[in-house]
Amino acid sequence: MTANAPIKFCICCGSEDLVFNRVLWPALIQEWGISEAETEYIDRQQGVQCRRCGSNLRSMALALAICRCYGYEGTFKRFVGKFRTRRLRVLEINEAGWLTQFLSKLPKHNIGKYPEVDMMRMPYADGSYDLVVHSDTLEHVPEPVAALAECYRVLAPGGFCAFTVPVIVDRMTRSRAGLPNSYHGDPKERSEAFVVRTEYGCDAWKHLVLAGFQECRIITPEFPATLALVGVRGDE
Repeated sequence: MTANAPIKFCICCGSEDLVFNRVLWPALIQEWGISEAETEYIDRQQGVQCRRCGSNLRSMALALAICRCYGYEGTFKRFVGKFRTRRLRVLEINEAGWLTQFLSKLPKHNIGKYPEVDMMRMPYADGSYDLVVHSDTLEHVPEPVAALAECYRVLAPGGFCAFTVPVIVDRMTRSRAGLPNSYHGDPKERSEAFVVRTEYGCDAWKHLVLAGFQECRIITPEFPATLALVGVRGDE
């Protein structure tokens, strides 16, 4: 199932030097309960990588989503160099994949990392950012709607919350409460911070609405392998 052509160049830096390595391991595939086809597209999401800047497919989707928010059609690297972009107040929660290398060049960029910053209770003033960015973080948060409500709170009117979560597109979102612990990332990593709390499906957008966002967008440069979500805080 491919609704659009596979990505041929890096949306982040423009390089055409892309490689692919499988990243899922048997135990995670079993815990997640994903099919062969689902395994294939999640592997592409995490395993297609740019040799030049290191960005994988999910980072590219997030970069595209951010550019679309501001009507920009070029690479993310060029986007962060634009005068208008450099005026943005940007909050990056944890490291947003490989985008940190680009976002950190912005003068008003701030990064909040767990455990110093709890996404469900962030130490930032109301309306203090124009853009909030996070990548494959929300699925590890015990109360994801509360975390997104915090993103909404710290955004100024007209601001954007752009993020990725691993999405299985043919199933509904479910909590892993009561199920054995499952971990993403390094298969040897078993810390509490990497426990998966929510497995996202085709209704992932609902958490944005429940958190207070008046508009939500789905951006996908290669479906079903990868997509990014954007919550828009209305002008108030």
